Amino acid sequence: MTDMVATQSLRARYAHRGPEFDELFDPAGDVREHWAELAEGLQARGPQALARYRQRVRRLVDNHGITYTPVDARTEETGPAAPHRWELDGVPFVLSADDWSTLEQGLLQRSRLLDTLLADLYGPMRTLREGLLPPQLVFGHRGYVRAAHGLSLPGPHQLFVHAIDVARARDGRFRVVRDHTQAPSGAGYALADRRVTARAMPDLYQATNPRPLSPFVEAMRLALREAAPAGAEDPVVVVLGPGAHSETAFDQAHIAGVLGFPLVEAADLVVREGRLWMRSLGSLTRVDVVLRRVDAAYADPLDLRPDSRLGVVGLVEVVRRGAVTVVNTLGSGVLENPALAEFLPSLCRALLDEDLLLEPVPAYWGGTPAGVAALTERFEQLVLRSAVTARSVMVGSLDAQQREGLLAQVRAQPGRWVGQEIPDHSYVPSLSGISGGLGAAPVGVRLFTVAQRVGFTPMPGGLGEIVVPGATPRTRPPMRVVAKDVWVRTAAPTATTGATGVSAGDEVSTFAVPPVDVVASPRVLNDLFWLGRYGERAEDTARLLVAVRERYQDYRFRPWLPGSECLPVLLSALTAAAPGPAIAAQHTGADVMDDYHSATAEFRSMTVDPKRLGSLAQSFAGLDQAARAVRDQLSNDTWAVLADVQRALDALTEDPDDDGSLLGATQSAVLAGMLALSGLGAESMVRDLGWHVMDLGKRIERALSLTTLLATTLTVARDAATDRALMETVLGAAESSVTYRRRNHRVRPAAVAQLLLLDTTNPRSLAWVLERLRENLRALPDASGSTRPERLADELLTRLRRVDPVDLETATDGVRRELADLLAAVHTGLEQLAEQLLRGPLSLPGGTRPLWGGAQRRTLP
Repeated sequence: MTDMVATQSLRARYAHRGPEFDELFDPAGDVREHWAELAEGLQARGPQALARYRQRVRRLVDNHGITYTPVDARTEETGPAAPHRWELDGVPFVLSADDWSTLEQGLLQRSRLLDTLLADLYGPMRTLREGLLPPQLVFGHRGYVRAAHGLSLPGPHQLFVHAIDVARARDGRFRVVRDHTQAPSGAGYALADRRVTARAMPDLYQATNPRPLSPFVEAMRLALREAAPAGAEDPVVVVLGPGAHSETAFDQAHIAGVLGFPLVEAADLVVREGRLWMRSLGSLTRVDVVLRRVDAAYADPLDLRPDSRLGVVGLVEVVRRGAVTVVNTLGSGVLENPALAEFLPSLCRALLDEDLLLEPVPAYWGGTPAGVAALTERFEQLVLRSAVTARSVMVGSLDAQQREGLLAQVRAQPGRWVGQEIPDHSYVPSLSGISGGLGAAPVGVRLFTVAQRVGFTPMPGGLGEIVVPGATPRTRPPMRVVAKDVWVRTAAPTATTGATGVSAGDEVSTFAVPPVDVVASPRVLNDLFWLGRYGERAEDTARLLVAVRERYQDYRFRPWLPGSECLPVLLSALTAAAPGPAIAAQHTGADVMDDYHSATAEFRSMTVDPKRLGSLAQSFAGLDQAARAVRDQLSNDTWAVLADVQRALDALTEDPDDDGSLLGATQSAVLAGMLALSGLGAESMVRDLGWHVMDLGKRIERALSLTTLLATTLTVARDAATDRALMETVLGAAESSVTYRRRNHRVRPAAVAQLLLLDTTNPRSLAWVLERLRENLRALPDASGSTRPERLADELLTRLRRVDPVDLETATDGVRRELADLLAAVHTGLEQLAEQLLRGPLSLPGGTRPLWGGAQRRTLP
């Protein structure tokens, strides 16, 4: 800082922390110039302001739906783990222009070196023939794909995306920890982190003015299109991921979204006639380029791992014929062998005639006598990495028995192991310590490059990581990893736009890419269908819960009032929407309604019990899972809405002693969230095939909920007061009370039936819903007017039009038979319609069978 007083204030504030802020202060104790604006801004904020800023970052992370799925939380018994909130530290890691220049030169050289080496290993193999590399490091590593020998990408480069993990020691030197060449992850997280920090601290973002990340995105977008096979005039590019339960599912979806290319899974692709095609409803679209986020071994169960559920049968053959380009190229994972680090300096001189600019963290391969000696002598101070698999172990975290067992393995087969020194990390300011204040933490960075026609383009920044105290298991002491945005200072100012402080390129545009045909694979459409159904189910259940709780409050202390007999009927309606074990067999609905604690427990169970079918929590979980499976199809605003709903449900779950006020607020918050999602769908989504399918799900679910509600409340004739209370509650739950009161002076079943069943101007009526169903069915590619779903919808609508509402009011022996029969027939017809859709146009492709073995579960590496 230029202000001497501010410098002295900062020094005084952090002096008690010792030498931990070596990134922030130079050896003389002055704030480094590139940290000046950010450090001054943080110093000006008191503890309360920092706490608010930390909460702001956390809320933005939730609102952007940034998550990861921990691999070790996935088990055979529990199934896929639920996504966890992404942890982002509020203080970015700032790199000076000079530091970035050093990193950039070394990164680009390393990408060129590994690119040349990759081309050689799957081509002439000069490095093996001339003894520059031991053959066992290539052929013995799991990343080497024999089926990829002789395959090459169009253009000058074989390595498309490259990432390295870098640590800077306290002496200021950068060292490479490891390379990522298989299917590098993290670029999407880096872009999302920048979006959060730019909005969380717009003033400091503008003052610091880091280099934007958009040039890297534009470079990747252009490179993917240029990687297409010869003759592809308007290439179709897809991003192939393992699915929504992958550890980095958000990263895959976000990078696909900013690139403007569809995110697909194996079920969306098929090989026909020697080419790769993307499934669409009723048609196929040829695919020219695949950005691979599935490990190569899983990419093709025919030529590679036969037990894979993540790959496309025949993909290797299509690549071999040159009909599709897969990047990173199959087999690029061999470059991740940690033993290669020892040979990179000599390979750099042999292949590039240059000295290696970025030195690696010291490591010892057990394939030489000197390496074996170093491994055994320094065993407890090393990170042990396999030269065959991806196994990595911090020896110091093991107990004595575990260390002895691992050491025995190393001595038995030393050539299979590499011992790497624990990197010496410099420390940066952090807001993620358990103390809650501003602390310091060791930092590492993942940097990225993408191949171009000439050379490589780096991301001017990257994905930072710090290690802070936490409760992560299997580490001693308990630690957790937290992400950091990485800001690279510029030598000269660059333009920024808007009050948010977001650089022009950080709001990534997709206009440079000609629009690709709508992705309408059965998998995507199936998820959108359930997205519509779960959203409507949560909305309808929330409305009913609010309406029934209000009625319960009316009669709770006045059970003698006329109409109080409606309470057990309404509880039955609730349990029909959300069946559960809350009511024991020996109790009736009336018993529960008579007992305040039982009724409250029932209402709470229907709200937050995730295992109760039809509860708000269970419906929301299904909605959230479906949304994450089609993340690239939805707007960013979707995640802010979902985050608000999740926060409301979490708050109630964490408060077991709620007096009922939070329960009501939670139900209202869920309802508000579902209304917001409905508005986004109505006003923000293009009316393409996906929208029509999502709306089909929504309309079917609304009609099913309505018929269930009416069947459980109005088909039995009761005394006038009870009937009136029931009908008023039903009208409230169906959001039709205001309209009814304007049109009718008294409540009677015929008028209710007219409004909720037959009125084609009421969006909540059955007739209106069936009309929308028919319109959506006509928008499907195979619509002909006579398909089975279309005929079912027509039959239901025809039956409804023949109904006289007065007949529906007539009761025989206490039962409104006409109404009951109509509701049962419509409900059955709607279930058949949904089944026809799920078995027909929305059916998923048949599961890929292993060539041998019986494992049928989806394998996630």
